[in-house]
Amino acid sequence: MLKAIKCGNHLLNFDRTLVMGVLNITPDSFSDGGLFVDVDKAVKYAAQMVEEGADMIDVGGESTRPGSEPISDEDELARTEPIIKKIIGLGVPISVDTYKPFVARKCIELGAHIINDITGLGNQEMINLASELKVPIVIMHMKGKPKNMQQNPAYRDVVNEIKEFLKERILKAKKEGIDDVIVDPGIGFGKTTEHNLQILKRLEEFKELKCPVLVGPSRKSFIGSVTGLNVDERLEGTLASVAIAVMNGANIVRVHDVRQCKRAVQIAYAVRSA
Repeated sequence: MLKAIKCGNHLLNFDRTLVMGVLNITPDSFSDGGLFVDVDKAVKYAAQMVEEGADMIDVGGESTRPGSEPISDEDELARTEPIIKKIIGLGVPISVDTYKPFVARKCIELGAHIINDITGLGNQEMINLASELKVPIVIMHMKGKPKNMQQNPAYRDVVNEIKEFLKERILKAKKEGIDDVIVDPGIGFGKTTEHNLQILKRLEEFKELKCPVLVGPSRKSFIGSVTGLNVDERLEGTLASVAIAVMNGANIVRVHDVRQCKRAVQIAYAVRSA
């Protein structure tokens, strides 16, 4: 059994699969860009996700969709700061989806609990920050950068290569005094459809890392590739992917459609635990 992770006054227990609700406060995210740039709408939606069963909320102020351009630290913080201030009282841990140490520090100081780093601690300053503030970190695998990650990504063995990357980053994090690490194989980040399917199929292999495993298949392009459906028609594909992830050992699923995915998680986990 994985040890619980302390997030401020909250505790993440992994006696069941947890649901992380996505709150993108960006104008250009691949699925929900522009929907929650208004602070009041974003806060209302965060509260709705908690009511629907989200165990934590992941707040992102910069789009990391394929081909996206980075924005400045100041612009990203301007988007995230007013939201973080208003949702820290919702009763669940708040994760900040950023690879920028400046943004991460400010958000943690405002009350956020977890740093979700898509670059997998590729910045020594982020390592120093997480160690200093003693906050849990999500280490994600990404091949390349959002702008170029989908330009013919290639692997000899996608799962083994991701595992080796995560293993090296976990060891570095532990050596630097970061005790609480969550790993994310990075579905959709520098992977083809076949790579993403292999990750879901072989997800159990990531348990070897002895860290909670987070998976984010929600509405991703591999679902569209398989089904031929646009992003706003991928709920059923997301539910199937979430259920498979849970059956294969996911400890956290990161999703847009909390209510529906929560129900799928409950059934899949019940079957897995039977």
